Amino acid sequence: MANHASAKKRHRQSLGRRERNRHQRSGVRNAVRKVRQAAASGDPELEAYFRGAERLLRRSTSKGVMHPKTVSRTVSRLHKLVASAK
Repeated sequence: MANHASAKKRHRQSLGRRERNRHQRSGVRNAVRKVRQAAASGDPELEAYFRGAERLLRRSTSKGVMHPKTVSRTVSRLHKLVASAK
């Protein structure tokens, strides 16, 4: 447990950041899941879902929520999936 005022403040800040990161990561996972389901079912909106997912992934990298190489790998795999689904 934090004893100093500055440590208490840092803890409050970390809780806020954790919640923001969790929300961001959840949105990314949902977008990726939507792309994979659309590819499996042959949904005509697949391209739009992919563009949205890539945008969220790239934004999560710039915000420091996800590692750049993880995002790059995920986008690459989704791109291959979309290309093969056509």
